[in-house]
Amino acid sequence: MSKRPVLIDLEDSADTPSPATAPPVPERDLPPAPEGRAMQTVATLAARRPSRLARLFWGLLLALLGAVLSVAAWDFITALLARNAVLGYAVTGLVAAFALTCCVIALRELAAFSRLSKIDGLHRAADAALAASDLTAARRVIQDLSKLYGARDDTRWGRERMRDYGPEQVEAADLLGLAETELLKPLDQAARLEIEAAARQVATVTAVVPLAFADVIAALTANMRMIRRIAEIYGGRSGTLGSWRLARAVMTHLVATGAVAVGDDLIGSVAGGGLLSKLSRRFGEGIVNGALTARVGVAAMEVCRPLRFARIAKPSVSSIVSRSLTGLFSRA
Repeated sequence: MSKRPVLIDLEDSADTPSPATAPPVPERDLPPAPEGRAMQTVATLAARRPSRLARLFWGLLLALLGAVLSVAAWDFITALLARNAVLGYAVTGLVAAFALTCCVIALRELAAFSRLSKIDGLHRAADAALAASDLTAARRVIQDLSKLYGARDDTRWGRERMRDYGPEQVEAADLLGLAETELLKPLDQAARLEIEAAARQVATVTAVVPLAFADVIAALTANMRMIRRIAEIYGGRSGTLGSWRLARAVMTHLVATGAVAVGDDLIGSVAGGGLLSKLSRRFGEGIVNGALTARVGVAAMEVCRPLRFARIAKPSVSSIVSRSLTGLFSRA
């Protein structure tokens, strides 16, 4: 018996099986990959701009309710004055105090919008000075920036360094870079801590709380608080309306650039890198929602920062996620 291999020639036929026409090997059933639906829902809701008809509806409704409440309050006070003068004057004082409080709140909202506009103006002026290499314009930006942070202790060291070394700079890029490293570096670190805390909170609630819409509510409140705190860190303290407007600007930018989608750069690696994310969809969703929250925080830093990231590198979302979720979930 021959020990050589035996070759059998097959006739060429369309019915002859071949590896190219073989069906694919079925894979075992795997749970769907985490998508971060809570953060995607929050981004969509925050970025959605109401239509003109909706704005007209809500404006007319608020005006109508205000008129009805004003007339009702007037009739109630006049009737109470006719019945009992002392009690009527007491209620009148309460109404006046309430109206004064509303006026104070409105003034604070206007001041918040003014601060945000000042930060935005500094950002545009710095970009223009850098693009034109205008040292005089850059010095005006530094003066305005020093006035903005003049009453803050956490920028005292940086302002002193700017007074010592600022006059030596002969290029607009060097002067703005010095301001970035000396004035904004401690503020960047504080903003980064806020982002890490928000990402940790969103990831924990998503992974642990099984209630429906609890992750959406937690993500919305945590992101709104984070954006507001980042604005306060950079000097643009915002009120309620200012915070919502700022959050909508950040979310609109993220939705327009597709940055809330899962599957690119760090999100794909984070979603598939954790051991618990492979075993439990809830933990995987928590990791992805935390990563998307970190991405929102970095975008908020870019919006609220008076100077563009140039001399200092923009914080890496992957490093923020790694620091914020270390010890919270096991990672492969």
